[in-house]
Amino acid sequence: MECPFVINDGETLFFCVILLPLCIFLYLCTMNILRRYYVLLRRLNHICGFGIQSPTDYWFVRYVVNERWPYYAYSFLTDNDWLTQKLGRLYFRLANWRQPAYMLIDDFQRYWKTGSQKIRFVSTLNKIELGRITIEEIEKSLEILNQCDTQSVLVIEGIYRNSELWAAIINDERVGTSYDLYYCGILLFDKRPYHHHYVINF
Repeated sequence: MECPFVINDGETLFFCVILLPLCIFLYLCTMNILRRYYVLLRRLNHICGFGIQSPTDYWFVRYVVNERWPYYAYSFLTDNDWLTQKLGRLYFRLANWRQPAYMLIDDFQRYWKTGSQKIRFVSTLNKIELGRITIEEIEKSLEILNQCDTQSVLVIEGIYRNSELWAAIINDERVGTSYDLYYCGILLFDKRPYHHHYVINF
């Protein structure tokens, strides 16, 4: 008796070439969407600066980090990867707010430059006005914090790839205010107000 479920060569080819990659793609998209909703639900009580008492910190979260107005530049500040675009637009807003004169050469140069036309990109700096670094790069040396002054803004990407180091950084005496945006962290070094650490839904 023949098995009714025998797969011929045409069906095997269809499964391997079309159906299997399509299933994998849909699975990855679904997992990405679920992860984003999980992060959103976890941070629901940190939306729009709720719970921030400092007017300066509230303004920074409301009008720089989570600004929702459609900037003119957003029409061409697009990327195929949603996270790169999300971070890039944050960097655009940071550069627009901080207006640094010099920055280190960076993968996000077009976002920074759109935010501030006066930025010049260099290979070395003695003092950081606005900078971006990954958690792996700062793991090699915390000396970069010595290049920051009260006007500096430092973004650290991938903070949850090494949460112990991130905890040590936000408790460092050189850091004034820190913001945990899940995908990255932002450090401000003005220590005149009390040291604050905020978890922000971004």
